[in-house]
Amino acid sequence: MRSVKTILLPAILLIALTGYVNAQCKAFAKRECLPKLISYTHDGNYHAAILVEGEEAELYKTFYSDMDYRVSIVGDEKLPDIEFRVLDSNKNVLYSNKDKNYSNTWDFKLQSSQQLKFIIKVPSATRSGQTPVNGCVAIMFGFKLKR
Repeated sequence: MRSVKTILLPAILLIALTGYVNAQCKAFAKRECLPKLISYTHDGNYHAAILVEGEEAELYKTFYSDMDYRVSIVGDEKLPDIEFRVLDSNKNVLYSNKDKNYSNTWDFKLQSSQQLKFIIKVPSATRSGQTPVNGCVAIMFGFKLKR
């Protein structure tokens, strides 16, 4: 019975802590990322995760033709500049913010509806022997309604 409590209590704490961290990351997204969508209508989704230096995350999203879109990607201030690339289904790079001084927004319009792949990377800035830094990284999407 004692071993069940020993395993169960840490598991419950880990689940509760994960929920708390996700809530903090969502609040970060609302506070830091959402304002960058000004003049665009937010799509209602909050994509945010805790990433560590050197880590990469991928997100797939479908976009429709002849609509104006903005993507905003913001990382915690203790992280290095966040790098992101956008690829089409043929793995062609449509955009890389590395070429744009690590800009955290990209405005775009597609000729045809398609699913795009967003690769978000936290570059490694920590020197050997140091503990890598981690922090929240948020990505949000907005669109302009046609009038």
